[in-house]
Order: sequence, then C-alpha cells, then structure tokens
Amino acid sequence: MAVFLLKRLTLQTIRTENNCIRCFNKHTVRKTPLSPTASAWRPPSLVHAQCLSTDEGAQDDRKKKASKTLTNTGRKIHARIIRVFSEEGTDLGPMHRADTIRLMEERALRLVQRDADAEPPEYQLMTGAQIHQERLRLREEEKAKPKSGPTVRKELTFSSNIGQHDLETKSKQIQQWIEKNYQVQITIKKGKNADDPEHKPEEIFDHILQTMPGMATFLSRPQPVKGGRACMCILRHLTKKEEKTHADSRAQKRDTLNKGNGGGGESDVIHP
Repeated sequence: MAVFLLKRLTLQTIRTENNCIRCFNKHTVRKTPLSPTASAWRPPSLVHAQCLSTDEGAQDDRKKKASKTLTNTGRKIHARIIRVFSEEGTDLGPMHRADTIRLMEERALRLVQRDADAEPPEYQLMTGAQIHQERLRLREEEKAKPKSGPTVRKELTFSSNIGQHDLETKSKQIQQWIEKNYQVQITIKKGKNADDPEHKPEEIFDHILQTMPGMATFLSRPQPVKGGRACMCILRHLTKKEEKTHADSRAQKRDTLNKGNGGGGESDVIHP
C-alpha cells in the first residue's frame, strides 16, 4: 500500500513539472508575429505631410512663374488636339499638333502657349518681334503692380519758424515719399512766432498738402501732441477711386469755367 502511494506521488510530481515546463515554454518561447509594415521604418506623419506640402508649393510657384513668362513651345506639344490662334489673333479652331507644326514651319512662325488649362489647350502663332513686344508688356505690367508688404511710414519733424526755402525743400521730400506710396508723419514744433497766421502749424500743413494736388490727403488730421507744444498729422497717397474722383472734379470745374468765360481763349486756366 505504501509502495502504491509512493508511485502515485512520484507520477503526480512528474506530471506537474511537465505542465510547468510547457507553460513556461508557451509564454517565453512563443514568438509574436510581426506585421508586414512593422519592419519598414516610416518617418513621422507630420514631417511627411510637410514635405508634400513644400513640394506642392514649389510646383505651384513654378507654374505661376511659367504662366507669366512667354516662351517658344516649338515642337513640344503635349496635347494631341489644340486650339490655335493666328499671329493676328484669329481663332483657327482645333487642330492636330502635326498640322500645327506644319503650319508653323510653312509661315516661319513660333508657337506660344496661351492657356494650358483650357480644353483643348490654347496656343498662338507669333513672330519673334511679337514675342519680344509681349514680353516687354508683361514686364511693365509686373513692375506696375503694387508690391505687397507692410506699409512704410516716414517721419519728419521741424519747427514752425522754418523758412520758406527750407519748407519748399521738405515739401519736395514729402512728395517723393508720397509718390512711393509711403505714409508721412509730420510733426511741427511751435516756435516763438507760432501765433502768426503764416507760421501756424495748421497753415503749414495745408501749404504742404496744396503742393501735391490729386496725390495726397490726410490719413490723420492735424492734432496737438506733446502737451500742446507741437502739432502732428499723417499724410497718405490717394486711392485709385479718390484719384478718379479728383480728376472728375477738376474736369467739371474746367467745364464750368469754360461756360462762364464763353469759350474764350483763357477758358483752360483754372484759378485756385
């Protein structure tokens, strides 16, 4: 009986050890399957998106720059069917690119892309002189466009005792700044003779403004500063709408004077 119990206890111990070994192997030797993408390293999503946006921005800039420049396309026509305009601007209708190249060679002309986004794309036959003149025109238009950026403000300070010659010099400097579309802040310190009519800061401001008719106006009207010991205003350039209104007003005054003078020889003279 004792031998039977001893054998049974031995078998139970062996069985328990085997179970423990299996359990240990199950948790330690078992390998976790890796996903297909786990082995490949990827950059952070933010950096990846930034790179894409930078590339797209560079492509957009290149497209804008290409659209502003006028280049000879030659035989490099990507679309099979294009709309062609003659050197006079006449619409020749849709044409096969082979026919376009043949026509270009027959007339000894050059092919310039007008609108790549149109359907079909638009091209125009032009001479070398026409391309040169069109490039000059586009360059002048680019120069005439107002440059975006922060508004520049110039400051000028002088005394109300300023002499007439010095005042004219400063008025010319202010006019040059206004022509560049700058804002001009003018500060006039009250001198000993500030009570005289011709030396009042308000009169000096009006005199400066009258030297630039149809060009400048007050952004900030004259107001006392520094405890009343000085007077300050800000001038700015007229807007396009204000310039047109001023020109229409001058034309109306001229017509009124012409009618009042009966169409005489001095009808074109405008008196202030």
